[in-house]
Amino acid sequence: MKIVTIVGARPQFIKAAPVSLALARAGHRELLVHTGQHYDYGMSGVFFEEMGIPAPAVNLEVGSAGHGRQTGEMLTKIEPVLIESKPDWVLVYGDTNSTLAGALAAVKLGIPLAHVEAGLRSFNRSMPEEHNRVLTDHCADLLLCPTPVAIRNLAAEGICKGVELTGDTMYDAVLQFAGIARARSTVMKDLGLEPKGYSLATVHRPYNTDSPEVLARLLAALGRLEETVVFPVHPRTRQRLEGDPPPNVRTIDPVGYLDMLALEQNARLILTDSGGVQKEAYFFGVPCLTLRPETEWVETVETGWNVVTGSDPDAIERAARGQWPVGPPPPIFGAGDAAGRIAGALARAV
Repeated sequence: MKIVTIVGARPQFIKAAPVSLALARAGHRELLVHTGQHYDYGMSGVFFEEMGIPAPAVNLEVGSAGHGRQTGEMLTKIEPVLIESKPDWVLVYGDTNSTLAGALAAVKLGIPLAHVEAGLRSFNRSMPEEHNRVLTDHCADLLLCPTPVAIRNLAAEGICKGVELTGDTMYDAVLQFAGIARARSTVMKDLGLEPKGYSLATVHRPYNTDSPEVLARLLAALGRLEETVVFPVHPRTRQRLEGDPPPNVRTIDPVGYLDMLALEQNARLILTDSGGVQKEAYFFGVPCLTLRPETEWVETVETGWNVVTGSDPDAIERAARGQWPVGPPPPIFGAGDAAGRIAGALARAV
């Protein structure tokens, strides 16, 4: 069986790593196509190196652009790759412009499409990612869902055929690489950090970064926390930061996967607008504040490990000082075998 996997952004590299390994073990041929949506070393190359992902067979080198131009250029460049390679499946991940472009290219050529992380919904139509994931789900022939909630979301939209519960591939990746991160990463020592002696923050969503007022509120909120806040700054956010951060906020360049896992495992609290970081906080049993008006990972909120605060400094400060559950979080993201389940689902559906 031949599969063309289309990735382009940092979270997709993490999700794809265990699946690529499972496909190879099952004897399937995978052609990895990198759109170039994330393109610098800190957001792309380091992940391929640290996670042992095969080098992309094709790099479209699309780079940064507006949503329409970027998606259109990806679609234009993906189509001839699919025509030439003639895959049995096109496999896409998540909710980025790379996801949607791969989905549209596949469906217009009549190639079966599989979507990893199908069924997620934030129900916030102001997010480009929400449109990407909804449209991809309605194009897909095989919908690979991380949780039962995702299956219920699809059923509510009339999608019941080709739906599989697989668990979450990011959980597979954390189980595989958390120990490696503890052994190899030196980021805690390099930054002079003590376990549970700091908070970790990430901010990259356009509605948080593109408004100077919102970004200023978030920085002010981080400044109210009592401990050091380690803040790896996304390139988009770096371009929009104005002035110096509060004294307790320590801005650093983006870090690789192993360093990020080390920082997440040892943080007292994680504050983020990233869906992937919300899940990784949950996997490690670290309390999380979601700096958005909603989350697609509602299970993390329902179990008490995640609080949605938006960008309101008062809400962030209250939640940061609140009470959190004791003991390991419930195992709601599968058993760490999502990659194998995805490989099996693809083989059965041929």
